[in-house]
Parts: sequence; structure tokens; C-alpha cells
Amino acid sequence: MRILIAPNAFKETLSAAEAAQAIARGLRAALPRAALQLLPVADGGDGTAAVLRRARGGSLHRHRVTGPLGRPVWAIRTRLRGPGPPTEVLEMAQTSGLALVPPDRRDPLRATTRGLGELIAIARRGGARRLLIGLGGSATVDGGAGMAAALGFGLLDRSGRPLADGGGSLARLARIIPSAHWNPVGRAGVHVIALADVKSPLLGAGGTATVFGPQKGATPKMVRRLNAGLRRLARRMELDLGRRVAELPGAGAAGGLAAGLAAFLGAEIRPGAAFVLEMLDFDAAAARADWVLTGEGRLDAQTLAEKAPLVVARRAAELGVPTIALAGAVAPEFLDARRAAVHPFYACFSAAAGAPSRPPGPAEAARALTRMAFQIGRLLGASGPGRRRGTRRRGGISPLPRVGGAG
Repeated sequence: MRILIAPNAFKETLSAAEAAQAIARGLRAALPRAALQLLPVADGGDGTAAVLRRARGGSLHRHRVTGPLGRPVWAIRTRLRGPGPPTEVLEMAQTSGLALVPPDRRDPLRATTRGLGELIAIARRGGARRLLIGLGGSATVDGGAGMAAALGFGLLDRSGRPLADGGGSLARLARIIPSAHWNPVGRAGVHVIALADVKSPLLGAGGTATVFGPQKGATPKMVRRLNAGLRRLARRMELDLGRRVAELPGAGAAGGLAAGLAAFLGAEIRPGAAFVLEMLDFDAAAARADWVLTGEGRLDAQTLAEKAPLVVARRAAELGVPTIALAGAVAPEFLDARRAAVHPFYACFSAAAGAPSRPPGPAEAARALTRMAFQIGRLLGASGPGRRRGTRRRGGISPLPRVGGAG
């Protein structure tokens, strides 16, 4: 039996590689003769650089840059090996991420992407000609304004003074002056690809400030102020830079940073999971497998919005290979009958139903994954290869929408 182990990171507990190792330990105990391939995956969120470096090889370069609230932080740029233009992976979570801000200090009116702009400038000076920028895990809702200021763009109020950092000042934006180093847009010799882990638009009821602002510390009043600022920013991007980006799919990713990357640097906005799977040559690995195991810390409605486990399961189903998902917890909405009838998972297992009372520690999370994988391995050993057991339907393998707990 051949099993491909392709989990996403388990947020705040295990990296994708650590999760893959924990799953492999359980499977080896249950299926000592199985051929296991470990292929950790990512979708543009935390850990994307590590996943790509594990697959491609490369070097790490550490730099001190401006953090989300103005204090210095350490951030890493990852130079990948391989043919083609010199490519580096940057994660905005390392410069402007929510994990860098204590819960009682979260303030999207002040939080800035300036540090990402500093890291982009360093990468360009270091010879990078292609930048892959992971957008997950942001603390900001500034539309990339801080990043642009760090790269030499002028974001000015009516008096011609530079705006203060943070989304709270955007409503006062009167003019954008292009950067001498990044002008015209997108022609600075660097190809930028923004890896979005959500599909959120920039504005509107489903926009980035409305949907994600509260988890970054925004009150309803602050959400209205942030939306007004992003609307103003989008208007000035169109008038001063000739870039209409507000309607681009995924423009709202990372508090509108995706829109900013597209407007200021001519970036492509790409679905992160699909892009990473292509770089990992996932389809070739899945085509050789009888089963695929994936997972992340919590299966919920966001999982079904192009997160890595969903894309893994969908791609595997297209190849006729069933996918089993493992999670620390499963949200009730994930079990909704209408969603379960269409999602591509063959079966799902969780350590606990619903939201856990507290996040598990890394050791505890790894043990839970290993126990789940052992139980799954025993079931697979009794059922045989997935290709013979899976029931074909249009679009892939018919799912078994029930979710089993694992003790």
C-alpha cells in the first residue's frame, strides 16, 4: 500500500513537516509494510517558505525589520535552489503577523506592513528576480500602504505630508506619488507573486476589514473606519497609479496587502495552495498513491475556501485517489449536510469535536495525530488500497461525510 502524507501546518502547534512526521509514526506502527511519502504542503500562510525549501532546497537569510507596531523584529527570506530566475520566498507573517502582537495590543488602525517592504527591498538588492510572498497570518488592514512607503512610494495627505502607518490614516490619503525605484509599476526587474490563502474581496460586506478586522482587534467603529480608508486607497491607486485592483479575486488577503502588491508592484495574486502544490509536483506524487492523508489544526468553513487540505483532496479526487483528513478539531459547520455532500474528503477524523477548550501543546498535538494515524492505518489495512475501495462519482471520490473522533 502506498500512502502520501500531505498535511498543512497545525496552527500554533505543529509545522507541516512536524505534522507529517507524527502521522507517519502512527501509520508505520499500524502498516509496517506500507510505502509512505511525506510531502508537507502550504497555502500561503505561516510555514510556506519552510515547505518550499524542504522540497526545493535553499538558504536562509535573517534580517531586522520594522514589526507590525513599529518595534524591530527578525524576519527570514528564503532563497530557493533550482533553475530559472533567482527566487525568494517571503512571509508577511514574519514581518507583520498577528502572532507578533499580544492579544491585548492588537490594533489594525496602527499595524503596518512597512517591515515587509523593507524585506522586499533587501531581497531585490540581494539579486532576487522572483518573489513569492505568503500572505497568511496578518495583523494589518493597511492595504499594503506601509510596504509601499518603505519602497519609496509617497502616500500623502492634503497638506503633502506622509500618512502615519496603519489603516487608520488611509481615509486622509489625498495623493500617491510613484516610487523612483519601482516605477513604472511592475517593471523593476522583479516578478512578484502574492500567494493568497483566502478569496476575500477588498471592500464590501465580505471585504477584508469586515470579515477579518475583528480577529485583529477591530471594533465595529474601527471596521467602518478601515473600510473607508481602504475605499479611499483603492480610488487613489486607480487615479494615481492607473491600477484597478479592488475587484481582483483575493485582493482582500492579508488586510488588503494583496491589492497593494498588485497596485504598487504589479504582482500576480495567485491561490496559494494551488501554486504551492504545483511547485511540489503534488499531482505526480498523488498519482502513485493508493491513499492521501492531509489535515490542519481545525477543519471549518475556511478549510472549504481553498485552504491546502481542500485543494489536496480535490486534486487527489481528480486522480481517483481518496483523501482522509485529520484535524485537532472540527467546526460544526464543516458537518453541515450540504457541505459534506460536496466536499472531496473521503473521511475525516478529529481529536476533539468542536473547538477545544485550549490549544494543545506541540507534544500533545503530535501524540494525538500519531494515535489518529494509527487507527486510520488499522482501518486501511483491513480495507485494502483506496483505488479499489473508493466509489467514483463526477468530480472524484464520493465522500463519507461523517467525522470520527480519535482518543
